[in-house]
Amino acid sequence: MKFSVFTASTPEWTPQEAVTELSAQGWHGIEWRVTDQADAPEPGFWAGNKATWPLTGLEESLPDIARITADAGLEYSGLGGYARCDNHDDVDRVLAATAELGARQVCVNVLPLGNSTMGGQEPTGLSYPELFAATREHYEWVSSRAAHHGVKALVELHHGTVTASASSARRLLDGLDPQHVGVIHDLGNLLIEGWESPLPALQLLGPYLAHVHVKNARWVLTDQRDPAGGAVWASEWAPLEAGIGNVVTYFKALADAGYDDWVTVEDFSTEVPLAERTAGNLDFLRRAASLAGLAVAGNADSVSKG
Repeated sequence: MKFSVFTASTPEWTPQEAVTELSAQGWHGIEWRVTDQADAPEPGFWAGNKATWPLTGLEESLPDIARITADAGLEYSGLGGYARCDNHDDVDRVLAATAELGARQVCVNVLPLGNSTMGGQEPTGLSYPELFAATREHYEWVSSRAAHHGVKALVELHHGTVTASASSARRLLDGLDPQHVGVIHDLGNLLIEGWESPLPALQLLGPYLAHVHVKNARWVLTDQRDPAGGAVWASEWAPLEAGIGNVVTYFKALADAGYDDWVTVEDFSTEVPLAERTAGNLDFLRRAASLAGLAVAGNADSVSKG
């Protein structure tokens, strides 16, 4: 098993600072965030993120991405792209960039739910069957282009989209070539929507289980009430060791499902300063992997998978 960091979660660092810090801490790789983003007065996860490569002009940035990643001795766990499956031009660009960098795989977003306001968008009002059918049609095209470029396009399990669960993602991709399309199983997102017991969900994905993201979340009781006077709960991101998800149990499920590849951390909690947070997360992941019987590359304290 290898560990990397998705740079959506390192907004205060420039790309050079990110590779320098993560390499020094002992991470195996990095997953670069690639998207055009809004400016912000202070660096944030989704706007003003210094460790994000703009999609505009991406082709000109590829030599710099390759150089600083290689010079730091880091590998790519993939690319964190945000191109949506219905934007064929942008999808083809990120697939081509993934191939040129040798990053192997890249996230290609599915369509949001018809009532979703994710990213500040207006709800489309379209039904789930309509959106699912459209996403499948687009992903058939995505699969063909991924094959053309010799890479893999990844569907992320994400709340507010047509693939919040492993079951929905398997249904979406079923029949497409798992050499060129796959699924990112995401512990934290599933705590918000789409939860299924990890081991059977991972087994259900079968050959489409391509990548794993780890973050954690918790539900908190707000001081609000619904119109009937009922309690209102809200989700928030939590440190890896402080959320609802048990990482050791999750890693045991990964081991039992035969997954022993990249695990990428995207910790959106802010309770601990960034450098301390990333270093602490790596230590925590190594302990969790050892307890789950997973061998960690380059880690003298790892144990063989049993």
